[in-house]
Amino acid sequence: MSSFHRDTWVEVDLDCIYENVKAVQEHVSDDVSVIAVVKANAYGHGDVQVANVALEAGAKYLAVSFLDEAMSLRQQGVKAPILVLGASRVSDLELAAKEDITLTVFQREWLEEASKVSLGDASINLHLKLDTGMGRIGARSKEEVKEIVSQIKSMDNFRLEGVYTHFATADEIHSTYVEKQFERFNELISEVEELRSVRFIHCGNSAATLRFPKRIFNAVRVGIAMYGLTPSPEMVPSLPFLLKEAFSLHTKLVHVKKLALGESVSYGATYTTKDEEWIGTVPVGYADGWTRKLQGMNVLVDGQYAPIVGRICMDQFMIKLPYQLPVGTVVTLIGKQEEQKISSDDVADKLDTINYEIPCMISYRVPRMFLRNRSIMEVRNYLQDKPIMG
Repeated sequence: MSSFHRDTWVEVDLDCIYENVKAVQEHVSDDVSVIAVVKANAYGHGDVQVANVALEAGAKYLAVSFLDEAMSLRQQGVKAPILVLGASRVSDLELAAKEDITLTVFQREWLEEASKVSLGDASINLHLKLDTGMGRIGARSKEEVKEIVSQIKSMDNFRLEGVYTHFATADEIHSTYVEKQFERFNELISEVEELRSVRFIHCGNSAATLRFPKRIFNAVRVGIAMYGLTPSPEMVPSLPFLLKEAFSLHTKLVHVKKLALGESVSYGATYTTKDEEWIGTVPVGYADGWTRKLQGMNVLVDGQYAPIVGRICMDQFMIKLPYQLPVGTVVTLIGKQEEQKISSDDVADKLDTINYEIPCMISYRVPRMFLRNRSIMEVRNYLQDKPIMG
């Protein structure tokens, strides 16, 4: 275990991730392979830790955005199949083949360049991405898809292992557009004979997996739901099972002072005390991802809500305390204290964004702690008097 030297930390409850993956597997049946999406450092949670626990819970495949992310997992000892969802350079084909990393293909031109690369005895698995309405990457027409499949068949070192698409509106209650994408995906698979026999056919992101478990073919790509967050607020009332949020963010008071009536706090003097007030200083700022737009957001201290007062600084912000509290008192920015809770959804609401962005925006200069088989409260009590280890 390596120590760190600041009183601010993220807790990632790996038991929650384990239970979320298990719940997804039960929801879709044993015949459907779960592909755990661990891109962007596992949505800010920690790539290798989340990958290992997802595999332990039954995931059969991992997915990332870029080859660099796949290499990070390989270098940390992960041997499971990994799919790169984004574009990869032809110049990296030898590395991908050597490390047994599956790549996404969606362009004829890319394959033409790839056919000139000598891989020797090595081979590489490909998943064909179809653009059925997302408008991002993917082959669109039947003719284009047939040409790509034909090219792959003619290349000795390349195997078409999968085909997939991505939905643009699966998290919206109105399903007209997602139905069109379902229809287009089915059409392309039925029109191109070779696609019907590939090993993995997957269209289910978290939202589609939760909403349409009988229509997602034989694999699903689970991202946000694995971390215990709902793909959209609209979906909350109809969730098929409880999602358990794994990410929480904590710090400690580093200074406490009593200010008189009429004193100002932080840059720009945007907050002025309305009476005598106890003000606490918290060692978190926008360099940690706690953006200035969160001024006025509540945090939790001593089991009570306390508002951020004044502008958030690069490394610190101030809160109005309910009463005098000692330096070292734990402050929770995301997570639970006693009966109160602040979720990533609450922070997203304040920022007028989506919950996906919240764990991703917390800088990796904030250390991560990974919890298994012990309660968060036990860890938090331990941290009151002990150095933080991770």
